[in-house]
Amino acid sequence: MLVPVPTAHDRWAAELHVRFTRRNERTVLIEKRHTGPLLVQKALYPEGREVCHVVIVHPPGGIAGGDDLAIHVDLEPDTSAVLTTPAATKWYKAAGRRSRQQVHIRVAKGCALDWLPQENIYFTATQVESGLTVQIDPGATAIGWEIGLLGRQASAEKWLEGSIRSEASIVDENRRQLWVERMILDASSQLRRAPQGLCGYNVFGTLWAIGSSDAAALADELASWLPFGTELRAGVTTTPEGILLVRAVAHDVERLRHTMIACWTRLRPSLHRLRAQPLRLWAT
Repeated sequence: MLVPVPTAHDRWAAELHVRFTRRNERTVLIEKRHTGPLLVQKALYPEGREVCHVVIVHPPGGIAGGDDLAIHVDLEPDTSAVLTTPAATKWYKAAGRRSRQQVHIRVAKGCALDWLPQENIYFTATQVESGLTVQIDPGATAIGWEIGLLGRQASAEKWLEGSIRSEASIVDENRRQLWVERMILDASSQLRRAPQGLCGYNVFGTLWAIGSSDAAALADELASWLPFGTELRAGVTTTPEGILLVRAVAHDVERLRHTMIACWTRLRPSLHRLRAQPLRLWAT
C-alpha cells in the first residue's frame, strides 16, 4: 500500500507541554497544553495510581519536510510517569526541506521516568534534525530509548538518499552534561558499512538508564544474555557518571525492539523499584 506523502500545504509547527505532579500518593497529569497537531490522550493507570501512563499523539501520522515539533515534559518531585507513542514515527520524504523534532524532559527529585517511544522510520530522501535532552535531578531515575529504521522495511524501500542529524543528552540539575551522543548520517556515508558504524545494518537503537547505585553490576547482568550474532548485535557499557547504555543494530526492527523491551524489563525493578509490566500498545 502506498503511503501518501504530505504536500507543502499539509506542513505544521506543533508544540506540546506536559506536566505531572503528586497528589495524595497519586501521580496526576495536571497540564497538557498544546498548539498545532500534537497532543496527549487521557491519563491511564494500568499499574495503579502511583504511575501515570500517557500516550503522545501526532495526528498527521508522520513528520514532513518543514515540520517543526517540540515536546516539553516536566515531572515534579516524587512522580512516576511512562510516556510512549501509539505507533512508529514516520519521517517522510522531505523534498529538500528539513524536518525537526526537539524533546525536553525534566525529571525532578524522587521521580521515575520511562521514555518508551516506538521506532522512527526514515523514508528515503528525508532530511531529519532531532534532539532529546533529559535533565535528571538528584534522587531521580530514568530509562529511555531511541530506535531508528532506515527505509520502509515493510515495503522493501531502501534509504538511498537523505540525512539524519540527531543529538541525545542527559544533564544534571545545573545543566552540566553527563552524557551526549551526536549522529550525523548521510545515505551515502561510508559509516553505514564500516565496522565502527552500522556495519551494513539498517536498524539501530540506544537505551539509556540512570539512577542505579551500581550500574556496572546491572551492565554485567545484561551482558550475560545480550545477543551478538548476524541478525542482531548488542552491547552494554557504563559511563563514569553511572549512566548505563545499551546499543544495538539489527536487520529487523521487531527483533531489536524486543531486545530493548527485554532490557527495560530487567532494569526497571532495580532502578524504579517497580515491576516491569508490558505496555498494552506493544501487543497491538
